[in-house]
Amino acid sequence: MWNAAAGPSDNTLVWELRTAQVPVTAEEKRAEVGVQLRFHTGQPLDMFALTASVLRRGALRYRNSQCTMATIVSGNKTSQQVKERLKKEVAEMKTQFPGFRPGLVVLQVGDRDDSNLYISMKLKAAAEIGINANHIRLPETATEDEVLQSIVAVNENPAVHGIIVQLPLDSIVPINTEKVTNAVAPEKDVDGLTSINAGKLSRGDLGDCFIPCTPNGCMELISQTGVSVMGKNAVVIGRSKIVGAPMHDLLLWNHATVTTCHSKTLDLAEHVGRADILVVGAGRAEMVKGEWVKEGAVVIDCGINHIPDRSKASGKRVVGDVHYSSAKERAGYITPVPGGVGPMTVAMLMKNTVESAKRFLQTYTPGKWNIVFTKKKPQEPQPSDAAISRSCQSKPVGQLAREVGLFSAEVEPYSRSRAKIRLDVLKRMEKQPDGKYVVVTGITSTPLGEGKRTTALGLAQAFGALLNINAFACVQEPSPGSCFGARGVAVGGGYSQIIPLEEVSLQPSGQNELISAASRVVMDTIKAHAHYETKLSEKALFDLLVPLKEGQRSVSPAQLSRLTKLGIEKSDPLTFTGTEIRRFVRLDIDPETTADSDSLENEIMAILSLSSSEEEMQQRLAKIVVATNKSGDPVTTEDLNVSGPLAMLLRDALKPVLMQTVEGTPVFLHTSPLVDIAQGSPSILADKMALKIVGSKGFVVSESGHGANIGLEKFFNIKCRYSGLQPDVVVMVATVRTLKMHGGAPPVQAGLPLPKEYSQENLKLLERGCCHLRRQVENAQAFGLPVIVAVNKFSSDTDAELELVCGQARQAGAFDAVKCTNWSKGGAGALALAEAVQRAAKLPGRFRFLYDSQIPAADKLRTVAQKMYGANDIELSPKAKEKLALYTKQGFGNLPVCITKAHPSLSNDPMMKEEPTNFILPITDIRANAGAGFLSCLSNSTNTEMDDPTWPCFHGNNLYHDSK
Repeated sequence: MWNAAAGPSDNTLVWELRTAQVPVTAEEKRAEVGVQLRFHTGQPLDMFALTASVLRRGALRYRNSQCTMATIVSGNKTSQQVKERLKKEVAEMKTQFPGFRPGLVVLQVGDRDDSNLYISMKLKAAAEIGINANHIRLPETATEDEVLQSIVAVNENPAVHGIIVQLPLDSIVPINTEKVTNAVAPEKDVDGLTSINAGKLSRGDLGDCFIPCTPNGCMELISQTGVSVMGKNAVVIGRSKIVGAPMHDLLLWNHATVTTCHSKTLDLAEHVGRADILVVGAGRAEMVKGEWVKEGAVVIDCGINHIPDRSKASGKRVVGDVHYSSAKERAGYITPVPGGVGPMTVAMLMKNTVESAKRFLQTYTPGKWNIVFTKKKPQEPQPSDAAISRSCQSKPVGQLAREVGLFSAEVEPYSRSRAKIRLDVLKRMEKQPDGKYVVVTGITSTPLGEGKRTTALGLAQAFGALLNINAFACVQEPSPGSCFGARGVAVGGGYSQIIPLEEVSLQPSGQNELISAASRVVMDTIKAHAHYETKLSEKALFDLLVPLKEGQRSVSPAQLSRLTKLGIEKSDPLTFTGTEIRRFVRLDIDPETTADSDSLENEIMAILSLSSSEEEMQQRLAKIVVATNKSGDPVTTEDLNVSGPLAMLLRDALKPVLMQTVEGTPVFLHTSPLVDIAQGSPSILADKMALKIVGSKGFVVSESGHGANIGLEKFFNIKCRYSGLQPDVVVMVATVRTLKMHGGAPPVQAGLPLPKEYSQENLKLLERGCCHLRRQVENAQAFGLPVIVAVNKFSSDTDAELELVCGQARQAGAFDAVKCTNWSKGGAGALALAEAVQRAAKLPGRFRFLYDSQIPAADKLRTVAQKMYGANDIELSPKAKEKLALYTKQGFGNLPVCITKAHPSLSNDPMMKEEPTNFILPITDIRANAGAGFLSCLSNSTNTEMDDPTWPCFHGNNLYHDSK
């Protein structure tokens, strides 16, 4: 530019001054201005000062050209950009699916301070983005099994889309970390640590796995530099499963040439020197020296180490695995520590969670199950029920449970096709809205049956398999005696049945056996009391009931309740007086009033049916009146001190049984026909569970006993009164042949050939029988619900007969009347019925009880007799009057009433088929089922003569059902 002899030209000096990219002092600025003025005005220049300034700037520019400073890649800035992007994506999800939020769970064992810090950072980031994050902390005493159980529960929760197991596991007991991390469902493994996700990453399936967060964050930081990975030499120092190994795979499948170095690598500096991209995750403070780094390389430092530093208040400072101050003078781009990779790890964790939620939404329809239905093509001629059942491949019950949203911890399989469902489901789903509640009943029962249960199952199949609506059927479990009856196997029939037939019909779930055992416990205890009260002194009885142990006596909860009932306000038996001991130990049972075992079994089954929880069941069991003492006071199971053992014995029987239909729709079976003394329908628990599981847009089809005057009245006035549930629609099943019987056709006997009147068209006989149908529709309407008549079609029915029945039903006020062929066509045969039920369910609810529970029991009986049976009044026998007065005195007068009436007509005359008029309904006996919560009232219209035995329905080794 210039030489020492000639010196620089004026123009050259000015140009050098202007272009030198170094800081300018104030003096130099004034000199520059002076040069410009003198140059333009022609005045002499101060060449010495000007030359010194140019030399200084030239030296600085030369030094800077030799020492390029690296660009700092900020993880804080990049992570914030990622979180802002994720926040917008979550907002879009909420717009598309109102109420939806991505869910994240952090599972921690122990209480390490560093883990708590990391978790708080993750929870804070999740809150910023809009992710619903929950922290589950198990104590340091947690075992491996407890940790695994917690993971399984979260795996199955559809509201959770990401699971993090915070490492290390701070437990005082040995836990296999590999086993724990692999227990996380791969589709929720947002940490990317499971062997399945690692395997997919290693083979290049990047779009079908979750990438570990730290390597994923490193790739995001590299992309921020603008440097392409493709074709570059990449070196990864470290081979851990969390950073090094997945980082190698990630770079490799992004087309870099990758070398992995580790503690055994020779000539590490030489490998580092060839790296265009260097990722260090060795966990050793400042191990990579600046002079090793290639000029212009991208350096990503994943290390977090602490080294002594007296200038810090803590006495230490955080450094990475790279010597930062020297490396930044050679690298083109470098991440700081802290503030580099660390924030990106949390951001990528959030990114994986949002991605998991997106994948979930691809197959998610709000309120719909992800269930597989079986398309069964009906055969002609139609095979037997057993043949149809054997031709169907039922799903494993665990799969069915998952499809309807049940967790494995809530399911107790006891065969491939059956499982009992734990009551925990109700607590988990307590905030879930109920579905629509449909009650299926039938007109007054005949020996032939009307296909009520078959229609209920077919309706559920139509909702599920054809209309793609969540639907559950709830039916009673068949009793062993009904499995060979002429009506079939009592679990539906044809293509609307529960499968496998042999399991549901011939392999009971054990509830009947448990109830029989419970009844025997009560009867044996009564006998023991009666025996020893006559044989032993009061002191000896006291020693039996409250034994002395280590100088102390204690009473059980049941005994404490008995003391309260006796007015003895003491809990320490050692303080009892002689009179108090006598009142406590002697029940003074009147042997003439002792309950029989059949009555006990019936009431216990009714208690199972009417209880909504284990606590309620135990309370009801404690109230069972087993006898009356000689003073006229009731003696209960609590007085016998057996209510607690009964509750323990029956706890398993309280769980509904999950099975499936021919078409793969779910069914709950619970309680058996023993409960016909009450509402004659499946349990409250089965209905409540099903209503929660189907959700607000689903349907639960629950059966009741036959007839609006018997089964439906009990369903509403007893079951619904205790459950608090309000049905939406009533489906009443009728058949042409049953209406002909009510119209005066010859009597039939199950198992024997039908008279010709039933197989030939006879409109006159049918029209006369439709009077019964009209009365039953009116009875059902008395509860304020829409009624749909389902006419179950048999092969002998003619179109004219079917149209007549449908027309008569509509004239009686039915919302609709529909022909059904679900026995021969499955759900397709009940499709029209399902669509009618859908329309009826949209009507505003107007459900009402028939009577107020607080009115006298006689008035309740009179109301039922008049409104349901068409009677003018009731007539109480002397025995019934005496018992009613006793029960009212004992405090049972406000219980609902249950009229037990079995003959196939509305009146007290079993031969009167037409609508009865001007008759008195006799009540011959009354029994207080205080535990079940109703008064069982016997009408002398009940058949007392032994019916002819029914020929069993089996054919060789095959059950069959050919009545259709």
